[in-house]
Amino acid sequence: MKAANAMTSVHRRLPGDQRVVAGLLLSYPLIIVTALWPAVWLFTVLVLISYVAEAAAVRHASHVSATLTQIGLGLTLRSVVREAALLLLLARSATLDTGWIAAVAIGLMFLHVIRAAHSSAVMLVTQRRRMPMLTRGINLSPLRVPAPPPRRLTRQHTRTMLHLDVPVVAGALIGAVAGTAWPVLGGLVIAFAAGLSAVTVMTCHARRNRHLGDKGRILRMVADEAARHLPEVVLYFSGATDCMYQINMWLETLDRLERSTMIILRESANLRLLGRTTSPVLCIPAGADMMNFPMPDSVRVALFPANAGKNIHMLRLPDIRSVFIGHGDSDKAASFNPFSKVYDEVWVAGPAGRERYLRSDAGVRDEDIVEVGRPQLASIQVGVPTPDPMFTVLYAPTWEGWTGDEFHTSVATMGPKIVRTLLNHTPHVRLLYKPHPMAGKDSPAVRRAHQKIVSMIKEANRVRDAGGKWGADRDQAYWEAGGWWRHRVITGSHPHLYSCFNRADLLITDISSVVADFMASGKPYAVTNGAGLADEEFRMRNPSASAAYLLSRDCSELTALLAAVAADGDDPMAERRRELKNHLLGPDAPDAGTRFAQAINALIKTE
Repeated sequence: MKAANAMTSVHRRLPGDQRVVAGLLLSYPLIIVTALWPAVWLFTVLVLISYVAEAAAVRHASHVSATLTQIGLGLTLRSVVREAALLLLLARSATLDTGWIAAVAIGLMFLHVIRAAHSSAVMLVTQRRRMPMLTRGINLSPLRVPAPPPRRLTRQHTRTMLHLDVPVVAGALIGAVAGTAWPVLGGLVIAFAAGLSAVTVMTCHARRNRHLGDKGRILRMVADEAARHLPEVVLYFSGATDCMYQINMWLETLDRLERSTMIILRESANLRLLGRTTSPVLCIPAGADMMNFPMPDSVRVALFPANAGKNIHMLRLPDIRSVFIGHGDSDKAASFNPFSKVYDEVWVAGPAGRERYLRSDAGVRDEDIVEVGRPQLASIQVGVPTPDPMFTVLYAPTWEGWTGDEFHTSVATMGPKIVRTLLNHTPHVRLLYKPHPMAGKDSPAVRRAHQKIVSMIKEANRVRDAGGKWGADRDQAYWEAGGWWRHRVITGSHPHLYSCFNRADLLITDISSVVADFMASGKPYAVTNGAGLADEEFRMRNPSASAAYLLSRDCSELTALLAAVAADGDDPMAERRRELKNHLLGPDAPDAGTRFAQAINALIKTE
């Protein structure tokens, strides 16, 4: 079954790689046939084709080579088949005596021994150079990390060393045609010299890197360098790559603190996705390494933007106060997770966050809850008209979540209807569609609906572009490019959600932290009620929607909503939004950045 599935994979990819596939699959059987014939010239051509096909497969059809490996026809076996066919050809053609044929066979065998020695050295060097951690902004010179070995000796080293048989095969074929053994001897000398040189170089690199094999020593040395920064506050994060927004939203706030800070990540793939920061960064993937890492004595507080199993490796340190800061307040279950009671304190934006925890009976005590606001919202403009001539609607739905709730997100149940209504609206509006970074991760229905929405927006833009022009930092470049009248699908990290807030006149979203954050703008917002709850019950269950316009599953309210909020003057919900803003985000003074810093200082002083 495994072989059948693998060959099916090859067959599916065949049309674009016919020559490579044909070269790999046909050259080796034909090599054996021509060796039995024997036909030296045809054998030479086929051997050359096999080498070329192997090289081409690396660049253009790596899946073919991988599939052959899965079914037991890997590169090493193919190399042995080619070499065995060469010996068969020499025996059948009788141009060299049996002594030389035996010498060629022994030489080829020892080339495989050299290859194995080289691969062992490469793996040893690679293992020693694989640091138990990755860093940014931390001096690693005390580790005395040697220069890496030449890439030509380590990159695809198995394939490279298997090609040591090239001079032997070439010499044997020349000798078979010329009837002399000297070309075979020359090929063996060249192959052995090249192979032994490679082994010698890698052995030297193994010796140079032997001090890197002591993980404990490396952890201690990096800890000493980290301690030089005297970090008092650690921002700790573990999560999937598509969750990096959860920590990136805190970087600017962290950098503004007067306290010395440090960041600890647990997944190596996340390091390249971490935003700009002035804080030194440690990435420690393995749990054992994290537990053995000597945390600097200066660290007093650890901040956690997400609940994750690997948090336990930091929570186990009794002398460091732990704080759950989350990645946004909302009425969703994630904002009052019972797991939060493992932290010393839970920081929320405003009174609403405190009430959620107490109302849910999650086990978090009132005295352990601190209201710090949302420092990230400082860039959201308040009382400033949006810069584009056309009324702009931001549709920013959440993801499907982990609870299995059909109405957690509106993308599958309401998304296409919302988008169609906005695209067809008269007078024209502009749509900004910014789905959650994890939208469609677990739900095929959400993925299909998202793709449908994207197609609808592309078609609407095509129609608008065909109608001609509509009028005369990185986020700003995005908005200025491509025409202000065009609808936008925004799925990357730029422009940021808050930049979208500043461009939108109306937000349509689901119950999520987007609601509370948008409240800072003072602008109108609508929340989807896909479950069809009565308005009073929906607002009672979701207090953040108490100042929202509600959209039912058929979106019948949307047209009237657009007319109400787009008209000159204040909209009916304006006063309720002003009241709700303080309840969700806390007071305007002192500002959230100040309150956050004060909470840090208070926690450190209690030590």
